[in-house]
Amino acid sequence: MDLSRLELIMDENNLNQVKNLNIVLIGLGGVGGACFEALVRLGIENITVIDNDVFESSNLNRQILSNINNIGNNKTDEAIKRAKAINPNINITGIKAFINIDSLSLLNGSYDFIIDACDTITTKALLIEYALNNGIKIITCCGTGNKFHPEYLTITTLDKTINDPLSKDLRKILRNKNITTKIPCVWSPELPIKTNSTTIGSNVLVPNTAGLLLASYVINNTIKK
Repeated sequence: MDLSRLELIMDENNLNQVKNLNIVLIGLGGVGGACFEALVRLGIENITVIDNDVFESSNLNRQILSNINNIGNNKTDEAIKRAKAINPNINITGIKAFINIDSLSLLNGSYDFIIDACDTITTKALLIEYALNNGIKIITCCGTGNKFHPEYLTITTLDKTINDPLSKDLRKILRNKNITTKIPCVWSPELPIKTNSTTIGSNVLVPNTAGLLLASYVINNTIKK
């Protein structure tokens, strides 16, 4: 993979650190798909992706890995195809699974980072607990649904988030288990737009920006810039 433009702004040592990272990414939707694309194009050579979902037509408005030709296809399969089309030499593993207490053992690699881009609060809590117990760095993403302003997104720790129902519930679960809430996260203080639907609204702006911030945190934490 030609990284000559990246090499202009990263020294050889930092570039090699990034290349050698071993990342597991859970969730390949709006947030996870954008994060995944960034990780691949940043030259990371060892990525595991986990998602049990398939693409639907409603994903086309925001999920970068979706297109009219892969509706009905598994997201991990499509992610592998896309990664190989960008970097044929990438070492990528796809796991078609929903992570819960019974399937947590699937996280059996020597990961440097866990990136949580899933939607399920109980899974997020499990991933945080697993990461802390195993000395693995982790970053999670809070709610991006029913929001329209990507410029409000930022990176902080879970204990500092406000106006976010998902992070509020996640903090409660962690505190009940005596687990720290000082976990790095991408979040937005924007109040969710109220709708009359039980379906969460979404657009291309907020989730994709959140995904890029997840990738940015991993890279900058690695090279310490």
